[in-house]
Amino acid sequence: MSVNFGTKRIVVGAHYGLRDWLAQRVTAVLMALFTLLVLVQLIFGKGPIGYNQWAGIFSPQWMKVLTFAVIIALLLHVWVGVRDIWMDYIKPVWLRLSLQVVTIVWLVACAGWAIQVLWRL
Repeated sequence: MSVNFGTKRIVVGAHYGLRDWLAQRVTAVLMALFTLLVLVQLIFGKGPIGYNQWAGIFSPQWMKVLTFAVIIALLLHVWVGVRDIWMDYIKPVWLRLSLQVVTIVWLVACAGWAIQVLWRL
């Protein structure tokens, strides 16, 4: 005997599906394009690859802003992936919530560190 719930669908979970799938793909494409940009600058740069060439690549303000945007994309990419792992494999709610909080704190700390590295604060 089936139970009819009317026209409303009963959905389980937190409704992250399409938004998270799209976030993963968009951030992955952004990171891949940034990686290609840096590789092109390294390949066509003059002289040996060392500190001076790396510093030269990341010294313009536009490159610092672009790098920070990619770091934010990376952090979002990581958050979606790790959160899904916690939701799929950690069943006790208190432990899952604790791990999610630790993950958020860690990612915010990484963003702060990235700001310090890029702008030498």
